[in-house]
Amino acid sequence: MTRLRTLREFADRGSVTAAAAALHCTPSAVSQQLRALQREVGVALTEPSGRGLRLTDAGRALVARADDVLAAVERAEAELDSYRRAPRGRVRVALFPSAALLLLPGLLDRLAAHPGLDAEVRDVDMAPHEVPKLVADFDVVVAHRDEYGEPFASDRLDAVLLLREPLDVALPFGHRLAERERVEPHELADEPWISVDVGFPVDDVLRSLVVRTGVRPRVVHRINDFRITEALVAAGHGIALLPRYTVDTRRVVRKELAGIRAARLVETVSRLGAATRPAVGAVLAALRAEADEVVA
Repeated sequence: MTRLRTLREFADRGSVTAAAAALHCTPSAVSQQLRALQREVGVALTEPSGRGLRLTDAGRALVARADDVLAAVERAEAELDSYRRAPRGRVRVALFPSAALLLLPGLLDRLAAHPGLDAEVRDVDMAPHEVPKLVADFDVVVAHRDEYGEPFASDRLDAVLLLREPLDVALPFGHRLAERERVEPHELADEPWISVDVGFPVDDVLRSLVVRTGVRPRVVHRINDFRITEALVAAGHGIALLPRYTVDTRRVVRKELAGIRAARLVETVSRLGAATRPAVGAVLAALRAEADEVVA
């Protein structure tokens, strides 16, 4: 099992050094484990690539099977855990910041019902393409993506939808469109926009307006912290697309975009089979319950 886990960490992280750091051992120990595994299977699993190593086709095939084997081991461990009266152990959770703002207080309240469960939480400002790498470090990753973007689920990852969060236009009080029930995209053509970094879901939606409406937003600031964005909008320094359940309507006016389905999907992403571990299952169930309450 140790050698298979070493191979999987090397595949997930892309280098011997990174795998060694994740496994809390030396790079030479990782190299020894990989060489020993190659001797056991009788076929080359890695090959030189520049100054490092990369997986061969046989190596990639074995990684896929290693996931099956390790998932089976985790299921066996989970069956043993299920004999305990409550989920136990540490679960590492990563959430993007606005999801933490939205879900984390309620999540921790719910997990207080499981005193043997220790949730270790970090907020991570993640773009969708970074999510698979994060799964190597966390048991549960709460991620977001444009609803028209590539799905996270794969033959090695399990993704479950928590909620669909519409994106609305945030305007300052007193704005010329503040009294409208909905706002037409063409009415915003000359407005200064505050967006997030390129590659993040809200910016993906904003840029898609060009294709879908012909309106090209003029982005004057890029701010990833929605609370800062709200403050700038409230002060009249621009308008923004903000998530409906996250935006503070005491600071800004929230208006729907007419004729546009603009939303981000908030999902949990974990390794295939991880949910069979009772502690991870309890965290996922608490996240789903909290998300349902937010939407309701």
